[in-house]
Amino acid sequence: MLFYEAIDTLKGMIALPSFSREEDEVANYLQETWQAGGHTVHRKGNNLWIYAPGFHPDRPSLLLNSHIDTVKAVAGWTKSPFVAEEACDDKLYGLGSNDAGASVVSLYAAFCLLAGREQPYNLIFLASCEEEISGKGGIGSVLGELPPVSFAVVGEPTSMQPAVAEKGLMVLDCIAEGKAGHAAREEGVNAITLAMKDIEWFNACRFPLESNWLGPVKMSVTMINAGTQHNVVPDRCEFTVDIRTNELYTNEALLAIIKEQVRSKVNARSLRLNSTRTDMDHPFVRRAVMLGRQPFGSPTLSDQALMTFPSVKIGPGDSSRSHAADEYVSLPEIREAIDTYVRLLDGLNIG
Repeated sequence: MLFYEAIDTLKGMIALPSFSREEDEVANYLQETWQAGGHTVHRKGNNLWIYAPGFHPDRPSLLLNSHIDTVKAVAGWTKSPFVAEEACDDKLYGLGSNDAGASVVSLYAAFCLLAGREQPYNLIFLASCEEEISGKGGIGSVLGELPPVSFAVVGEPTSMQPAVAEKGLMVLDCIAEGKAGHAAREEGVNAITLAMKDIEWFNACRFPLESNWLGPVKMSVTMINAGTQHNVVPDRCEFTVDIRTNELYTNEALLAIIKEQVRSKVNARSLRLNSTRTDMDHPFVRRAVMLGRQPFGSPTLSDQALMTFPSVKIGPGDSSRSHAADEYVSLPEIREAIDTYVRLLDGLNIG
């Protein structure tokens, strides 16, 4: 029964555009749906959460989390992104079906099943918003409203394999400053030339600490802007660096190293999206391995980056379908996810 309810709920989610910071309609829909199911649904902005009955302050709390927002539809869709189309091969098409509507409805179904049984932990289900943009109105605005969390399961498309580590993100806006002059004469200091020296450093630098799960820190210069006209030596060159961090460096530590090595002015847009890692001896990970699941390190960012407690990312679907045209999830993947979540969490002692 819960499986069919999950599919119906997912179809309802697909029908409501829910771009980041524009999730009002889908949040209203889910709140009404879950309240009709007999739950008290708490809300802050477009974040929704539910407590399982029997909360006790002496027990650890386990959080089930996934996100309700989507990216905007890319070019190339051959179907309507906002029509839940169920194909004869058991694929359900629609924007957000894979990332991460399937995780939302599967975790909710698992929550209902687990909440109906005595557990050694307090159980909380949270459907958060603004994940796709790491927005400050998303999960980061809600965690302080919850009891202290001991462990979290984060629903993202991983083919139900557990991501025990995840790369973090730091974006740098850099400015090389020179001196303007006439391009026909030997005057001025070319800011592009200065920037090129720093860009070369970003391209060549290899930080010594490499993660077994996530590999090395990866730095990519992705944007550059300079000059006003062809005959003026530019006095300013701006460039952007995308940095994917591993768990062996904090964003703060990397920023300090970078500032020592480059001449350009460097400003980090945010330091809050750090890499995460959960030990292989964590009870959840041990049980996942016992059930034949293969732990891995994930290069993609999720709300795990804002969690200061142990967490594992695991959910139905495949990451390669996310943000792509004709996004889909298969119905058997959702059935498997509900069953696997329950098998992983039922009676689990998280400390």
